[in-house]
Amino acid sequence: MTPDGAWRTTEVNALFDAILLLEDHDEAARFFRDLCTIGELRDLAMRWDVARLLDQGLHYAEISARTGASTATITRIASWLHHGEGGYRAILDRSAAR
Repeated sequence: MTPDGAWRTTEVNALFDAILLLEDHDEAARFFRDLCTIGELRDLAMRWDVARLLDQGLHYAEISARTGASTATITRIASWLHHGEGGYRAILDRSAAR
């Protein structure tokens, strides 16, 4: 892990500012498709899927079977879900409230 805040560079903050300007699903899809490779998009989507399944209480083996994620990846995501900066938790809670 990097020291707190070391990853929050000017460039990373500029990316977050750009993401916050996205107005709808279609615009987000177009922006992320231009920004990322198909593989990167699939990896991000898989990580989000794993986080949602962990939050539902599924066992690692079931999550791996459903998503294709390795147990090492699932363990890393679980660690960030429970001991990260709270980003997963905030969005999972916000999604559940909808």
